[in-house]
Amino acid sequence: MKKQWLSIASITVLAILCALFFVYELPYYIYKPGSADALNPIVKVEGGYESEGDMHLVTIQGGQATPFYYLMAKLRDYHQVVPIEEVYHDGISQEDFKQMQLMMMESSQEASTVVAYEAAKAEIEIQYNGVYVVSVIEDMPAAKVLQTGDRIIEIDGMGIAEANDLIDFVTTKQVGDRITLTIIRGEEQMKKSLTLAELPENNKPGIGIQLVTDREVNEEPELTFSSGDIGGPSAGLMFALEIYDQLTEEDLTKGHQIAGTGEIDYEGNVGRIGGIDKKVIAADREGNEIFFAPNEGGREDSNYQTAKEVAENINTDMKIIPVDTFDEAIQYLQSLE
Repeated sequence: MKKQWLSIASITVLAILCALFFVYELPYYIYKPGSADALNPIVKVEGGYESEGDMHLVTIQGGQATPFYYLMAKLRDYHQVVPIEEVYHDGISQEDFKQMQLMMMESSQEASTVVAYEAAKAEIEIQYNGVYVVSVIEDMPAAKVLQTGDRIIEIDGMGIAEANDLIDFVTTKQVGDRITLTIIRGEEQMKKSLTLAELPENNKPGIGIQLVTDREVNEEPELTFSSGDIGGPSAGLMFALEIYDQLTEEDLTKGHQIAGTGEIDYEGNVGRIGGIDKKVIAADREGNEIFFAPNEGGREDSNYQTAKEVAENINTDMKIIPVDTFDEAIQYLQSLE
């Protein structure tokens, strides 16, 4: 009977240890290559033109490590393990982080829409409604006053149309000055006073928030996005290319499978993103022939240089193309056979 009891206890302990190996969350976060999804089902211009090839949105997968996934990440190439506080920093919760990524995605979609519609000479109208608080930095003036999702519409009685309006105003002030913000939280409008502090990253006066401009974009023909819970700003370039391709009669893809990455601003400039090594892997796995990478003006450690090195390491036939602007990407695609 005693042996039977010990056997049951041993099996129980072993089962618990096995379960913990797969489900216990460690204080680490893992980034790894994600997917390269065709944009046709995600981006739809009403009555838009179809193409023989596809533009692809490339993603990175991320999640908190368990002992099993931590071990696998250490054994595999292009898997990155970072301390959890590097992801959920400055007091940001997992929910705040998710909302921040989704807000960045929405801003990216708006910028890509403006760039593509203006390039295609299609009808578009932009209305500015203030700025949203994306995140609040711990131990800074905004930490106990503002919340993720607050919409700022005035600063010291002056209307705020976009993020740069607020940033430009604050830079005229001194550390220790008081400012009053008019915000909308939910359905309630309220005023919040804060004292400017020195920002740790640049020693300039600030309150410690990350912003995104709240724009209402109305376009004709109508455009819809179905990106689900994909977050972040890095799909901007590929969104813009897909929208432009659907708006214009010429088939930009010319039958090719095209991927890429890069944040895009309202002037069509393509900016640096994180994790490009993993995105090259994901794009190659899906059989893409072309990959656009931010050139960053030709700097030595640019996204393009990293992407090129990874492509050489995995011996892919996929062409890595450096771009600084949306127009450069368009010109390259128009020159394809």
